Amino acid sequence: TQKNERRNGGEKAMHGVGFVVIGDQKNRVIKWKVVNDRICVLRIKGKFFNYSLINIYAPTNDKPDDDKDAFYERLDKTYGECPRHDVKIVIGDANAQVGREAFFHPVIGKESLHPRTNDNGLRLVNFAA
Repeated sequence: TQKNERRNGGEKAMHGVGFVVIGDQKNRVIKWKVVNDRICVLRIKGKFFNYSLINIYAPTNDKPDDDKDAFYERLDKTYGECPRHDVKIVIGDANAQVGREAFFHPVIGKESLHPRTNDNGLRLVNFAA
């Protein structure tokens, strides 16, 4: 089996995101884009439509609001830059906790592992809305 790694890490290798594309699947790769050390995009050819996979590693909840704001602004821009007809899937580590508050029941139901939503959880839900 052939493996083709596509990854990105910061200069200090503090964080990074990437994809592993195995075997013949590498022939389906249309585009690989490094946005920054926290966001990358892999666009792949599907049978009926294409996929834009956006891999993320969000700043932790204790980071300054400016860092988190910049991350979600860039994520929103990256999402918007994906071709309109692609299936867009955001995966990765959002460092978020979405709780069981009644407000979120229409979004996630009552099944969250977390009793309360943290700041990153609110940011994630706002991005998804």
